Amino acid sequence: MGTRDTGTRGRTHGLPAERTSFVGRRREIAQIRRMLSAAPVVTLTGPGGVGKTRLASRAAASLEGAFPDGVWMVDLAALRSRELLAPAIVEALGIRDQTARPPLEVLTGHLKDRRLLMILDNCEHLVGECAVVARAVLRSAPDLRIIATSRQSLRVPGERLLEVPPLGLPGDARPSAARLARADAPRLFAERAAAAAPGFAVTEANGDAVVEICRRLDGIPLAIELAAAQLRTLSIERLLAQLEDRFGLLPAPGARPAHHRTLRALIDWSHGLCTEEERLLWSRVSVFAGNLDLEAAEAVCGGDGLAAHDVVDLLSSLVDKSILISRHDGEGVRYRLLETIRDYGLERLEESGQAAALRRRHRDHYRRLASQSRARMTSPEQMSWLARLGADHANLRLALEHCYTEPGQTRTGLAMAADLMYHWVNGVYLGEGRAWLRRGLAVETEPSDVRVRALWTDGVLAIIQADLPSAEADLRECRALADGPGDLMALAYVALGEGLLALGREDAVSAIPLLEEAVRLFRAADDPIGVVEALIRLCVAHRSTGEHALAVSIGEQSLAVCDRHGLGWHKAYTLAVLGVAVCEQGDARHAAALVSEAVRFNRSLRDQRGVGLDLEILAWIATTQGRLRRAARLYGILGTLWARIGDPPPSGYLHSAAHGEQSRSRARHDLGEPAFEAEYARGAELDYEEALAYALDEEEPADPGSADGDDRLPPLTARETQIARLIAQGLSNKEIGRSLMIAQRTAEGHVEHILDKLGLDSRTQVAVWVSKHDPARS
Repeated sequence: MGTRDTGTRGRTHGLPAERTSFVGRRREIAQIRRMLSAAPVVTLTGPGGVGKTRLASRAAASLEGAFPDGVWMVDLAALRSRELLAPAIVEALGIRDQTARPPLEVLTGHLKDRRLLMILDNCEHLVGECAVVARAVLRSAPDLRIIATSRQSLRVPGERLLEVPPLGLPGDARPSAARLARADAPRLFAERAAAAAPGFAVTEANGDAVVEICRRLDGIPLAIELAAAQLRTLSIERLLAQLEDRFGLLPAPGARPAHHRTLRALIDWSHGLCTEEERLLWSRVSVFAGNLDLEAAEAVCGGDGLAAHDVVDLLSSLVDKSILISRHDGEGVRYRLLETIRDYGLERLEESGQAAALRRRHRDHYRRLASQSRARMTSPEQMSWLARLGADHANLRLALEHCYTEPGQTRTGLAMAADLMYHWVNGVYLGEGRAWLRRGLAVETEPSDVRVRALWTDGVLAIIQADLPSAEADLRECRALADGPGDLMALAYVALGEGLLALGREDAVSAIPLLEEAVRLFRAADDPIGVVEALIRLCVAHRSTGEHALAVSIGEQSLAVCDRHGLGWHKAYTLAVLGVAVCEQGDARHAAALVSEAVRFNRSLRDQRGVGLDLEILAWIATTQGRLRRAARLYGILGTLWARIGDPPPSGYLHSAAHGEQSRSRARHDLGEPAFEAEYARGAELDYEEALAYALDEEEPADPGSADGDDRLPPLTARETQIARLIAQGLSNKEIGRSLMIAQRTAEGHVEHILDKLGLDSRTQVAVWVSKHDPARS
């Protein structure tokens, strides 16, 4: 059967969006391509700021067609703990493993026999660990290739090194404007200068100054970009004069290589051109890992000489000076520092004597964020909070590490890990979450409310991982410690956990009273998420005992709680469970509609694990309806989906394993082996969006008489083509939903997927794209 990844064929994952143009490097890209054809690992070396990451990304993107299992970027810059290297790679590859296996074993098992390209970016602080991982995955997947960026070699068998050179300069003493336009360093300066000072262009008059600036900066891309940004306030002549003054004081070659000294001098100069407040913010922002939002910047960096209300303007100033990079992520603006700039800021922070205080403020902010998220999970803001925690994962990880390494702060870290329960469950961080919890529980052994919360949290995560002995031990101790009326939540989670354990043993009769007790306790504790979690499993349990009408009633109760409290994520799982119960009552058509709505929810939430569970149920329903070819194709989609994101959850989560096995066997038998295999292969070859369009019957347009479905605009599906055309007509998401008779949220999800698929940032760009590619509009 097919083994190609659903959604990975010809795709790149995690490569940084190119917000600015890429200049030059044709020779180096060709070298990397040649090296990878003969070597398993190519390591790009060179000083900070020389452009290793951009070059690796551009070379990898040019190779995507050669790697059917995708091109994947793993940014290690924000990683501080050596133990988290393998989990970080698992996370970056989107593997949603639900087992308690060691992360390196999960990684090597997932990559076995795959042909993909992986970029390990910023390896220098984890060189030894990266080498261990590289050796392990290459043994498992001999067709895998790795591009590493590092200031030193990984020293793994077969590694080839490419020292990334500075950008080229013209060889002529007085080059013409045309020759300047072909030299990489002046081209980069010209493009960044035009962005900083609209209207700027390299001419015969200023060409010599541009070349001299690039020579002074040794052709280092980061240095050129920092210098060009100063043209917002300086003339080209003044910029050159200041660089000559600054670089005339450079120390003679010695401990630092020339390129290191040049970049350091340039960053020193850029630092000196900042105001005192900008310099203060630069150093304080360096305590963050990955990226940050405005709220975090104000909370952590404000005060002590920096008014919180001034932070937003100072962030904008640092963006203008190319010190910070900003991007919109759908929830707002986020900021990050390049690692070379961050390292400089950290040096300044250490020199100021404020580093320890800033790290504590950073820890305290993310501790508060975790606590707030726990409270907001039961509100209509549930999904935005989950998205926010995902965006802040690197900083949450850094705050936890700080808690566990600073004396007296372990209990704080354990409380934070427990507060993040749904972050661990929702993302690809399940194993990491358990590691933080187990680390804290091993130290914080005295009875306390924090230990009780951590025990039930770890117990629930252990059940999801099918680590039943650990779950039983956690729940047993939790029950012993939480025996008073003030411990309703603990007792509720113990009852839920014990009910889940009984379901896992396929003992629905024993599970029912435990889950009923959990519902009662969660209601008494006023915890709607807990109520829904218990009702979902209670629906499964009553279905298993043949009480289909009762199961449907309980599923509808859960749906009502979700709607009342705005619990979108839990609603998707409720719809899936309810769909199974409704189908068993004999209404397969209604069941398919319910589960299809769950698919749309989970697609919009980017929950591929949830989508996989939903598709499994749709395949079972299709078999029940006698739609055997559809069932076989859905099983093909599922095979490659689970292969990409990890094994499916333990049986009994939404419906019993027997349902799936019986359904698959019946489809294969009744359809016949050749026809089943053919349909399975067709499903396996669909990419992720095509697969979901098929599962949701979206390959046909809403209006059968419309021509839109017959002339779709690749790479869009028929439904996405319809929506893109409506965007081009100026319709809002609400108007699109009304026009196509779909929910506004569904329309929003389609718009997001169109933007992702086309690599665009706005609806206006979609309209322009349609005007260029739609024959009906030409």
